[in-house]
Amino acid sequence: MNDDITEAIDWQGNPVDCSSCVHSDMLATGRCKFSHACVIDRYARRIDRFFNWNPALANQYITHPHFEVRAIASKHAAVFLLLPLLDDPEETVRWNAARRLPKKHILKLRNDPHREVRIRIVTLLEDSDLVPMLQDPDYYVRLSVARRLQPELLEWMLHDEEAEVRRVVAQRLPDEMLMRMAGDPEPRVRLEIVRRLGSDKLGEMRRDPDWRIRHEVAGRIALDQLGELVEDEDELVRETACARMAGGELRRKEGPL
Repeated sequence: MNDDITEAIDWQGNPVDCSSCVHSDMLATGRCKFSHACVIDRYARRIDRFFNWNPALANQYITHPHFEVRAIASKHAAVFLLLPLLDDPEETVRWNAARRLPKKHILKLRNDPHREVRIRIVTLLEDSDLVPMLQDPDYYVRLSVARRLQPELLEWMLHDEEAEVRRVVAQRLPDEMLMRMAGDPEPRVRLEIVRRLGSDKLGEMRRDPDWRIRHEVAGRIALDQLGELVEDEDELVRETACARMAGGELRRKEGPL
């Protein structure tokens, strides 16, 4: 969409008036442009374009009453001016300031009241700094932590209350910890586990109550461990087990080439 065709309105709902703007002299030099690059326009793209053209002016606007101006100005303003913006009432401003500040200054945003800020903060932190967020009340924050935390530290999340979080944990957990989740109450989690297990460990999952897991086992377990899977209550599991058994028997009869 071409934003130049959108009406030029300021953040208070009034038509933009270049003649009353403190930067009106910049029109002649091409450093701003009506309905295209304008700091008093309420349209974010135009504000962003203004500061891309005039980054040196950003320091003047980090306390502007319109949050879009503060948020976009914070992307260009001097870093030493950004600390107060971590307490800004608008989450967009807090986040834009946080991503430019040293880690030690943004740790308090781990408890930000807005979930989107906390989700984004996860992307800026690592390992020990993420530990306080393991108990975040929002499952998606914890999901983001599970995706970022070093695999060796994921044992802290083995029993997360949200199955989707545990499923991500199961995808990334070190191999030697996999069987610790073999009894997870959620079949989707156990399915992730069984897909990663080596054939020597699959026997421990062959009596799982979920047919999808038994089917995965039947497709990869050693032939001499198929056992009751050839008589499984689920048709697909039986077919897979019987087909592998028959194939193994055929190869045995044929012998080596």
